[in-house]
This record gives sequence, C-alpha cells and structure tokens, in this order.
Amino acid sequence: MGPFALAQLLALISVTVALDDGLLKTPPMGWMAWERFRCDIDCKDDRENCISEDLFKDTADRLAEDGWKELGYEYVIIDDCWMSLLRDEHGRLQPEPSRFPGGIAKLARYIHDRGLKLGIYADMGTHTCMGFPGTTLDKIEIDAQTFASWGVDYLKFDGCYSNPIEQMLGYPLMSKALNATGRPMVYSCSWPVYVGGLPPNVNYSLLGDICHLWRNYYDIQDSWDSVQGIVEWFSNNQDDLQPAAGPGRWNDPDMLIIGNFGLSVDQARSQMALWAIMAAPLIMSNDLRNLDNSARAILQNKVAIAINQDPMGIQGRRLLQEKNRIEVYWRPLSNSASALVFLSRRTDMPYLYHTSLAKLKYQAGTYEANDVFTGSAVRGLNATSEFTISINPSGVVMWYVYPEQQSKLTESLHHRHKTFHKAKPEHSTVL
Repeated sequence: MGPFALAQLLALISVTVALDDGLLKTPPMGWMAWERFRCDIDCKDDRENCISEDLFKDTADRLAEDGWKELGYEYVIIDDCWMSLLRDEHGRLQPEPSRFPGGIAKLARYIHDRGLKLGIYADMGTHTCMGFPGTTLDKIEIDAQTFASWGVDYLKFDGCYSNPIEQMLGYPLMSKALNATGRPMVYSCSWPVYVGGLPPNVNYSLLGDICHLWRNYYDIQDSWDSVQGIVEWFSNNQDDLQPAAGPGRWNDPDMLIIGNFGLSVDQARSQMALWAIMAAPLIMSNDLRNLDNSARAILQNKVAIAINQDPMGIQGRRLLQEKNRIEVYWRPLSNSASALVFLSRRTDMPYLYHTSLAKLKYQAGTYEANDVFTGSAVRGLNATSEFTISINPSGVVMWYVYPEQQSKLTESLHHRHKTFHKAKPEHSTVL
C-alpha cells in the first residue's frame, strides 16, 4: 500500500471516529505509576512498591482521603507491566494473577467507589515497551471491548514494537473501537512521539479528531535536566504545537515528577508553573503515601490548578528568552485574566529581573497580580511602570494577572488561595 492510499484510508477512518464525546474539556488530572514505580514486578521482596493492585488501591485511598480528588485529581492510571505474559484462551489481555488477584474489573469498582476513575496501558505493537503482550491490528477490537467490560475510563496507548504503517492504521482504529464499545474512555495516544512529534509527520488537526491527548516527546525522567529539555522542545516548537491544543485535545509533555528525588523545591514549583502555562495534563507520578509537605503544597496549589484548568483551554507560549537566562511565559485566561511565569535558567544566585507589562505586550491600563506560590499581591500595576522581581536559580515567579477593574471577579479566588497558603512568601519579591 503506497503513501497516498494510506493517507486516503486514514482520512476515511478519521471521518468515522471523530471525537465529540464531551471528555477532557480541561486537561486531565490524576496519577500514573510509570515514572516513580517503573516496571517493578518484584512483589516478593518489594511488596510496597511493585506494580500490583495494592499499589493502585493505596493510591486511590490517598487521592480520595487526602484532598486530591476535590482539587480535580481523579484518574488512577496503570502503566506498563500489569499484564500476564500470555493472553487468555479467548485471546484477551489478562492481568498477572499473583499481582492482581482480584482482576482489573474488581480494581475498577474499588476505584469507582471512591469517586475516581481507572486508566490502563496498552501498546500498539507486538509487545509493550517492557516486553508484555502488545496490541496488534487484529487485537484492537477485542482489547477495546475488554477494557470497556472491565470499567476502564482511560487508555494510554503506547507504540513500542510497531512500524509507521501499523501506527497510521492502528491509532485511529483503536479510537473507532473504543467509541464502538459505548463506554466513554479517554484516549491518550503516543503516536506523535514515534514519528518525531512535528509536522509534516504529525497532522495535529487529524490527531485531535482521533485522540483526547497525545505524547509529543520522550519520557520524562526524575531530573531537572529532563524537565528543562521537555520545556525547551515544547517552546522551540510552540508555533506547531500550541494551535493544536484546546478543549478535548491536549499536548502532553508527560508526568509531574514533583515529590520524588530529582527536583528541588524551586524546580518543583517551576514544573508545576510551566505545566499550568502549557495547559498540560496534571498527571502525577510519585508516592502519595510518602509525600512531603512542600511537594503537597505545590501539587495542591489551587491557583496553579485553576490556571491549568482554565475553560478557554488556550495553551500558553514562551514570550522571551533573555541573554541573562531569564525566560518569560504567558497564557491568556478567562475573564480578561492571564498568567505569567518568569523562569530562571541560572544556577548561581537569585536574579533581579527588571521589566514592565508593556514590554510583555500588555495593553495600556492598570493591573493587579497575585503571586501564585506566595499569595502576595501587587496592586495598581500600571502597564508602563517597571517592576523588579527576584527569581531563585532554576525557580520561577508565577503571577495571575488581571485588569484592575476585574479585581472583584478574582477576590474570591485570591481569598481561597490565601486561606490555603499560610506560609510566608519565600522567593518572590516585588521591589
């Protein structure tokens, strides 16, 4: 089959699977196992951390009982390594029985009973990335039906051990198969990352008709270098990526690693701020059973979450890269508001950054700003007036900005934020 015939077939398939199911009007929020727990299947010697139903039940309990669910964190997502090495006698995927003795349907009921939703992992290919049974073209329909019968709410569909033709056919066919089950399921595609993430290899308009969200770039690792690399790639390619995002269709820069081992507190704030600006899924991968208070405060920051979940769904952009290694990011929000992030790529000391809203393309007028992480407020900020902020190395200052006449619309949001954050300002100073 030649490239033109493939393109015609893909277009035909897309007509039949276009998503209009009302899912993911804002980016999904939840928890995924992979970055923190990887493919730990040693439940004999590492019972607490192995990929088993106990891990996902424990996580569901924490989401339900520790304030996460009320903030929007609702998906508990199984990643690779949950499967038996063999399909059952009917050709269906099955969980590894020693680690999931109750089965996935029972686990789904446990999660649903706590007001949460279950996600699961499969791979468009002969094997998953870690060598478990993959979903070849002839298995797409039965796997979709199996997931629906179990009560799954979200499918992450990877692409290891597949070729471009299989991907071109398989990703839209899985969308069609999921829709045919009649069960609403979020569909997360890894297709773009396997073809370079950018046009002309990725048709984002078409992709948005097939998938609710998609991975564009390589897996995140537990390090600041990894976070910076992802942000750099997304920013360098924002002219292609930013228009593709919106309600029901999101770019996914991968999981939040806040609360693990690789980020300082400032770097953790930076990831949360940048993911909020990018309208990225807020899918944590950490151990919620052993999360320190600083990580919890960042991940449960109500204003950062509100910015991420803004109903307009416009992905933000990098506005400036300064020679002093300060970068400025901006996102338009509802009610004439916006969000600004001032990121320091420096490693030496806090940096005093001088600018004005006018330099950042704000129209003439008077504005107010709330610092997202300290709760401090800046009143009567004229667009042309210069201000100075102090930004810690590899840290951010994040502002929620709104015209002064709109201040009443934000008072309740600011009040909720102030009552949530009782700590004194730590890193942001307007001089």
